[in-house]
Amino acid sequence: MKPSEEAGKYIWTGRTDIAEGISGRRWHQIIATDAQTGKGDIVLVGFPCDEGVRRNGGRIGAAAGPAAIRAALANLPAWPQLSLKDHGDIICHGEALENAQAHYAANVSNILKSGAFPVALGGGHEIAFASFSALAKYLDQEQSAAPKIGIINLDAHLDIRADKCPSSGTPFLQMKQECDKKGWVFNYICLGASLFSNTASLFERAGELSASIVYDDEMTLENSAFFLKKLYEFAAGADHLYLTIDMDCLPAAIAPGVSAPAAFGIQPAVVEMVIKALARTGKLRLADIAELNPQYDIDARTARLAARFIARIAWEISTGAAQP
Repeated sequence: MKPSEEAGKYIWTGRTDIAEGISGRRWHQIIATDAQTGKGDIVLVGFPCDEGVRRNGGRIGAAAGPAAIRAALANLPAWPQLSLKDHGDIICHGEALENAQAHYAANVSNILKSGAFPVALGGGHEIAFASFSALAKYLDQEQSAAPKIGIINLDAHLDIRADKCPSSGTPFLQMKQECDKKGWVFNYICLGASLFSNTASLFERAGELSASIVYDDEMTLENSAFFLKKLYEFAAGADHLYLTIDMDCLPAAIAPGVSAPAAFGIQPAVVEMVIKALARTGKLRLADIAELNPQYDIDARTARLAARFIARIAWEISTGAAQP
């Protein structure tokens, strides 16, 4: 599958260590931007959109996220098993969020069909509904039985607002509504939700949706046996897993460049534990990063963390650690 001709392209540049030879290559030296995708490829897709953040009353600026993440990825060291492709950016024109989400879903669905693993770069958390739509579209085409999809959200917020206008605060309720239309079971877990960043009505709605929640103060290294057990039990009930990482799940002191900073948050090491656990089930189908806002970043700290998480995902998938 070739990159969409409508997608904006990113120019990859970075350091080149000629004296180190082929083993000294970095991401910018091996990534292909005009190539067919297939099994074993890690495919990046950008969604430089913060129309959903604007609708949700957040801090505008996440549209610059994909470029900042790619810049942070460019100089990361490559490894022999890594096959990288970049399908560019799916652009949201003005306020046409729903059109951009549909275009993104079609593109990412085709990547899944090729056997590659998509890693999407946001943008606001409106990317989540687009990613779910991509997986649903792909599974609709690939199997007749109702698929069991597990949705894992690393986030300080539940993002299940009942607003009439879709935004970065509504994606998981939208997923529930889509599942209801299709007759699918809605399986959603939010890891890192803050008791002090979600209203009582949102927690009530989470109960109505049978959503699972692990709170931020439970997502600690010392408590890893507890939350990993809960995560494995959740994954066991699904055939396909979708992971979305909202960068505001991290403490603002560590990740200042986000749309809605978290006062408490969870540590990066905990995020990586979750990534490893999910990848090694062999069920992880796609992942995305959301809410990086470079306008408020300091020394690219948040962008570097986003790049690190993407690199961890790519490592787990490409080295075979994801095999059950």
